[in-house]
Amino acid sequence: MTSKAGSAPLLDAQPAPRPRSATIWWPALTGVVAGALTIAVAELIAALLVRTGHTHGTPSPVVALGQAFIDRTPPWLKDFAVSTFGTHDKTALLTSIAVVVTVVAAVAGIVAARNRLIGLLVVVTMAAVAGLAVLSRPKASGTDLLPLIVGTVVGLFTLSYLTDQWTRTQLAVSNPTPSEQLDASLGRRAFLRGLVGAGGAAVLAAVGSQVIAHASRAVQASRAALRLPAPTGPTPTPAELASLEVSGISPMVTPPDDFYRIDTALSVPQLSTQDWKLRVHGMVANEIELSFADLLALPMIERMTTLTCVSNEVGGELIGNQVWLGHPIRELLARAVPSADADMVLSTSIDGFTAGTPLDALTDDNRDALLAIAMSGQPLPVEHGFPVRMVVPGLYGYVSATKWVVDLEVTRFDRDEGYWTPRGWSPMGPIKTGSRIDVPRGGRVDPGKVAVAGIAWAQHRGIDKVEVRVDEGAWQPARLGEGGTKDSWKQWVFEWDATKGEHTLQVRATDGQDDVQTGQQATPAPNGATGWDTVTVTVN
Repeated sequence: MTSKAGSAPLLDAQPAPRPRSATIWWPALTGVVAGALTIAVAELIAALLVRTGHTHGTPSPVVALGQAFIDRTPPWLKDFAVSTFGTHDKTALLTSIAVVVTVVAAVAGIVAARNRLIGLLVVVTMAAVAGLAVLSRPKASGTDLLPLIVGTVVGLFTLSYLTDQWTRTQLAVSNPTPSEQLDASLGRRAFLRGLVGAGGAAVLAAVGSQVIAHASRAVQASRAALRLPAPTGPTPTPAELASLEVSGISPMVTPPDDFYRIDTALSVPQLSTQDWKLRVHGMVANEIELSFADLLALPMIERMTTLTCVSNEVGGELIGNQVWLGHPIRELLARAVPSADADMVLSTSIDGFTAGTPLDALTDDNRDALLAIAMSGQPLPVEHGFPVRMVVPGLYGYVSATKWVVDLEVTRFDRDEGYWTPRGWSPMGPIKTGSRIDVPRGGRVDPGKVAVAGIAWAQHRGIDKVEVRVDEGAWQPARLGEGGTKDSWKQWVFEWDATKGEHTLQVRATDGQDDVQTGQQATPAPNGATGWDTVTVTVN
């Protein structure tokens, strides 16, 4: 069939252009797949470098970016992240990084479909930012850039190849001659095969990196082989370990799997007992270096101590009580002989985190600060600091509870500072008296006798009494449980005669120095939240 005289055959007419979305989504997917392969290859090589001991830095570009972000997090944002996501804050951060990288990769794919060079430059720019993050990490070296370089080269080649094949598929739109149609058909097949192949390779590399990173056979074998020494001296008594029999109350000792984890490590450090060493230096007469075997040969004591995160909100769950086995830090410092004008110990983790702890808190004969190697009679879980962490009663974790600790420098507060101090948190971190209602936590209850119960803490001062009030009435004494010590939380219970209607319950504690918990509301930053835990209950 032909058109009117003098016109071109209909067969030669130009087809209608494809919808704009069709020309955007495929290039966007190309960019995402190329970006995924870039990261997956980089993470695989980074995992291999770490596993084989060829680096002491942070070769993972994803972890390096996350850590760089954490380093620059202001107190209000850290507060928001912890209060919103709790112990899932790291998952939220990694998810955010993945979303941003996906968007940038998609943009690179779209741009490359129109201008190949500019699209590739977007990838190079993204890699440069990641490279700066890698080099900003403690103990970084040129070797740490190798995973990113290889991953970027693979990503650039993939994006270029897939973009080339996508361009071939578009020839059928503008030049539908038989030869162009054939070339477009071949290009379409090559594009789809390349897309699937690159995506599959990215998945395999990602899985491989996770297997290598989490296998940690040397560390797991080291932990499994560890035989804990028997503690010297008294250990927590059955009475101190006793728990109130109230349904829903926090147990006297927090199970390790339920113990909160808040730290700056996006990737849990893997350190075996064979590789662990501790250096004590700085303003001391005698520098000391300990291997793990040396540490095991020292006297070990077992103490029950509650740890609290400074980011814990009023009524929050970033607190846990445990029985720890370790060597008293005061005895190690006594061997080192600190200078008379020293007032701080800067502890450093294998991942570069630092905490500034008052020297007198670590040398106090009445405070059992520990280099802990076990909790609940088992070696420390890797995520809780295996093989060695610090446990210091009476101080928030950000100034004392360094995990994977490898260095103790005796110094001064006017010369050095811990990780969180320049980020707006107080250099000193004494724990404030606090209390929490565990049950009822809200909702509905039946009228009659209702057990209102929970925990209270004032580590190293102890809890003298706990009081509860209903609907802002008079404060009434709660019964304290037998369990606990001055360095741990105390359980409490109050028998409430519940009457129908909506009621407000509040709790406050008084510490061993007769100081009453303040009701003044304060956010965690810069030195810990205050206020009375308050719950609203409806009695049927």
